[in-house]
Amino acid sequence: MRLRIPPGRAGRLWLRRRLSTVRHGLDVLDRKLRILRREHDRLTQNLARTQAEWTSACRAADEWLLRVTRLGGQRAVRLAAGDLITDVRVYWADAVGTSYPVRVSCTLPEPGAAAPLPVTTALVPATQAYRAALRAGLEHAIATEAARIMAAEAASTDRRIRALKDHLLPRLEKALAAVELSLDEMERADIDRARRIIGSRAQPPSG
Repeated sequence: MRLRIPPGRAGRLWLRRRLSTVRHGLDVLDRKLRILRREHDRLTQNLARTQAEWTSACRAADEWLLRVTRLGGQRAVRLAAGDLITDVRVYWADAVGTSYPVRVSCTLPEPGAAAPLPVTTALVPATQAYRAALRAGLEHAIATEAARIMAAEAASTDRRIRALKDHLLPRLEKALAAVELSLDEMERADIDRARRIIGSRAQPPSG
């Protein structure tokens, strides 16, 4: 992008203001990046925790499913499966302008009075195990998404900082130095010209 610098002293003022704005923006982005990285570290730890909890819950659910199929066969599993809907809601928070999921609620349906009796008593703890696995999976899902969002925002902020530091800021500083040098030369030329005029007026007329 080409800099459109006003001529003369207006250009110097314009460049100084732009430099001040860019440096202030860098300070703001640096603070934002530090916050994002701290938050990402926290979310990464939470991600590891939910991963372990989900893995453990899935293992427990699989073990109970194996018991159910051994005791009641696939028929027991088919009879236990219903068509009720689980209500899931995700709640979001904001960190320095970045929204990410922080909590999930899960309302699991309870079997009605008309529901068939379980073929085997193992279905009751198996159902509870799968409900726990579902909750753990939802927690891990939002933890994964939160960490992904925060990592992407931190990377984007870091790219903006590097673009300002490596490209725009040096160009503005170089342009300001060139403008100030040009203005200094013009001022020296004006002073020399003024001195010559004053000197010529001070000389007595010949003859």
